[in-house]
Formats: sequence, structure tokens, C-alpha cells
Amino acid sequence: MKIVVDADACPANVLRICREAAQKRDIPLWTVASFNHNIESEGHIVVGDDPQETDIAVANAAQAGDIVVTQDWGLAALVLGKGASAISPNGKIYRPETIPFLLEERELKARLRRGGVRSKGPAKRTSAADRRFAANLKKLLSPDLMRYQR
Repeated sequence: MKIVVDADACPANVLRICREAAQKRDIPLWTVASFNHNIESEGHIVVGDDPQETDIAVANAAQAGDIVVTQDWGLAALVLGKGASAISPNGKIYRPETIPFLLEERELKARLRRGGVRSKGPAKRTSAADRRFAANLKKLLSPDLMRYQR
């Protein structure tokens, strides 16, 4: 088991929480980001800045039993299909049964943006989001859940 972080747009607090959890449980932490980001991590993978290059590297690195941290719903769908778990930086645990809805929502929003509709950006990150992420990462790392996933 390892934690793989899509670090291109990952908040610093989420990276810190992942580092602490990995050290505490003595499991590897891999971060993946384009060369445009300055990520300090022992297990860091640097990729180019082509669109989707980071996502492809994360998907290739993920294996059954791993935990992937990403806000990309398409990437979450890919890693869930490989038997890994996926969690967003806001602490949402992605579930196979909800992915089709999320992907439909993503397509609808993209269609609206292409049509000229403007949407709000993400809300400001809060300490509550950090606490939710830490709590749900802990759930995914729990031995009972790890046994259930395999």
C-alpha cells in the first residue's frame, strides 16, 4: 500500500497531512506533479506540463490497495477501476457507485462553459476541509477497511 498524490493542484496542508499519515504508518508516499511545481518529497515523480500528463502518471503508479489523492473525477474513476481508493483534497471519498454521476456532472459543466456560461471558482479552503480530509484519510488507512478492500 502507498499513498499517491496528484500534487499539481494539491493544497500544502493536504500534502502535510499525507506526509504525517505515511510516516506514522510507515508506508510510502508518492507525489506526482509537472516540473512547474516545486514539491519536496522523497517519492516525487516529475512529469512534463502537457495536459493530463500528471493524471496519466498517477493512474499508472496506482495499484490495488493504494490510496490516491486527487480532485479529478476522471482520474478517481480510473484508479477505482484498478482497485485503489480515491479521496479528494476536501475529504470526499470517491465511491464506484457515485462516479458515473460525477462524470456526467463534469461533462455538463464543461458543455456549459464551452457555451459561454461562467461559473464560480472553488471556495476558499478552510480548516474544516483539512480536518475532514485527515479524518477520511485515516478511515481509508484503517486496517479494517484495508482488509475489506482486498
